[in-house]
Amino acid sequence: MNPAKKANIIYPVNEFSLNRWSPRAFSDQPVSGEAVRSILEAARWAPSASNQQPWRFLVGLRPDETWKKIFETLDDWNKRWAVTVPVLILVISEKAYSRDKKEVKNPYYAYDAGQAAAHLTVEAASRGLHVHQMGGFDAEVSSRFFEIPGDFQPLTAIALGYGGDASALPEDLREKELSARTRKGFDEFVFSEKFGQKSTLFYEE
Repeated sequence: MNPAKKANIIYPVNEFSLNRWSPRAFSDQPVSGEAVRSILEAARWAPSASNQQPWRFLVGLRPDETWKKIFETLDDWNKRWAVTVPVLILVISEKAYSRDKKEVKNPYYAYDAGQAAAHLTVEAASRGLHVHQMGGFDAEVSSRFFEIPGDFQPLTAIALGYGGDASALPEDLREKELSARTRKGFDEFVFSEKFGQKSTLFYEE
């Protein structure tokens, strides 16, 4: 692993969170069906509001037709590097559910799908695999390609595979691939008493 990509932690965390990052250089080495099934099993057991489990996954294994269709929905920026990715996944979520024979909007449909994707990501990391989640794709085209019903929303595309050689990337992407990771400080996102006030967990009076 590129040392620059290892999380510069202040407090101890598990090794998978420590080493997880989102590369653009992927090997074309296939991912076994066993590994993909276990990664999706982890997503299956993610928490969700009222246990609705609104997430759905369309899984493409390069070079099958599902992979090709997902790849075609990617924007030009992501197509530059995703061409070698062995697994592409489209994350979709159901926007409503039935309660007492009435359709009820689910305000947490995107949040819950994100939790499933996060569980997927951690399981992938535990197997020496990488995940890169992409907002840069065309949801409308995805819905048309895959005949996704209107009560479901395509949310993101995911690249899954083994790390590759950064030198194979275009120069601008290679620079991003090799640069150190950064994160906001705790005082920017952990608050107490009111929004914006630093939590006493991280400083002393």
